Amino acid sequence: MDERPEMELVSIPATPRASTPEILTPSGQRSPRPPSNPKSTAWTPTSLISPRFLSPIGTPMKRVLINMKGYLEEVGHLTKLNPQDAWLPITESRNGNAHYAAFHNLNAGVGFQALVLPVAFAFLGWSWGIICLTIAYFWQLYTLWILVKLHEAVPGRRYNRYVELAQAAFGERLGVWLALFPTVYLSAGTATALILIGGETMKLFFQIVCGPLCSSNPLSTVEWYLVFTSLCIVLSQLPNLNSIAGLSLIGAITAITYSTMVWVLSVSQPRPPPISYEPLRSPSYSASVFSVLNALGIIAFAFRGHNLAMEIQATMPSTFKHPAHVPMWRGAKVAYFFIAMCVFPIAIGGFWAYGNLMPPGGILSALYRFHNHDIPRGLLATTFLLVVFNCLSSFQIYSMPVFDSFEAGYTSRTNRPCSIWVRSGFRVFYGFVSFFIGVALPFLSSLAGLLGGLTLPVTFAYPCFMWVLIKKPQRFSFNWYLNWTLGVLGIAFSLAFSVGGVWSMVNNGLKLKFFKPA
Repeated sequence: MDERPEMELVSIPATPRASTPEILTPSGQRSPRPPSNPKSTAWTPTSLISPRFLSPIGTPMKRVLINMKGYLEEVGHLTKLNPQDAWLPITESRNGNAHYAAFHNLNAGVGFQALVLPVAFAFLGWSWGIICLTIAYFWQLYTLWILVKLHEAVPGRRYNRYVELAQAAFGERLGVWLALFPTVYLSAGTATALILIGGETMKLFFQIVCGPLCSSNPLSTVEWYLVFTSLCIVLSQLPNLNSIAGLSLIGAITAITYSTMVWVLSVSQPRPPPISYEPLRSPSYSASVFSVLNALGIIAFAFRGHNLAMEIQATMPSTFKHPAHVPMWRGAKVAYFFIAMCVFPIAIGGFWAYGNLMPPGGILSALYRFHNHDIPRGLLATTFLLVVFNCLSSFQIYSMPVFDSFEAGYTSRTNRPCSIWVRSGFRVFYGFVSFFIGVALPFLSSLAGLLGGLTLPVTFAYPCFMWVLIKKPQRFSFNWYLNWTLGVLGIAFSLAFSVGGVWSMVNNGLKLKFFKPA
């Protein structure tokens, strides 16, 4: 009778309780990071279910636990995080909520671009203006819903940036080529336009408040640009996207307030005598076509902010039971309700008040030109001051993806977080580069049309293609046809609007010549 060997009881030594290694990030927050020893590995929620830890346990038990680990990661209980994200300003803090999402979306979605909507109506007229504005609103609302749903389309993976989602849909190289340029161009172009609007509005505010007493030696326009840029640089020292939630709240409140004040003041005043609501006519047919395309580009640019949707959602915690898309969509619905309450009255009320007499600068310029002496100075100065506050707040949220790109390049090369001085240096550099671009290209309505054409795929086309490529709906179904049709139309409109924007800039912007500092 064979004797069976006795089973030895393997005693597992007591190990200290596992804890997440932490370091102090540049913003002073503690984030999980790998230990300083390069040989050691980063701690993850499943580190305790690793083969090394399970080596003393019998093979069946090991297989069960390893299979359970794979299953949990597959269904999304445990999201694999990129350790570098804890160093970057967009993903450094993940304590966002629906309120933050509403603040950020409203701050990014409404602003100076709404003020030039009546300029588009002057070329389109009543019917086509309202129809195009309504279609654009619901189209971009649908694509925003797509982006919110695609943030965690793959179990266990979060696409924290628009470019990352584009890479997942179109491939690593093609995604970068398609998404990187329009998103960076949208952020940088918007920052430049904000400097132009903010500096000029500060100059008008100073003239209204000070009056003839300060007309002896006033600041030039370029000097006001510099003052506004300096204020933007000071506010840009806030470390991450969640830290500017207060600024986004201020930007949202000021945007709603001055949008309402501008159209109410315009409608309440007598209309200029030679007003007409007939679309502006151009000397030639081709000029009329390009003017209409530029007007449609202005409407497209009015609905910006989709390049920030993934970044805003990345600031929220996400679990299997409480995914991030729920509070994000709740906040986005509230934000876009208020956006509709701003853009539609401005476009309709502004065109009703001024018709085709609307100057290229938009409804704010028309209000100052036609009713400068009819409206109390205090009320007019308050309106301009609210515009300045909104521009300062919008500059921060639109610049955050650029700051994130700068710091991502630095951390990937050095494998350490940016120090406070490096982070500040990046933001000072970006602010003054935007200032110099604004001085060299002081165009407003023409720039809005061109920006709308070049960045239109980010809002109207790419999300539809991403849905088809990632979600893979049934071929020839309604969903499949809808997204392919909207995506192709978005690309076609982008090309047409870009041509119209370039034509408008050449025929209108270059007539101003390059800006000569006064």
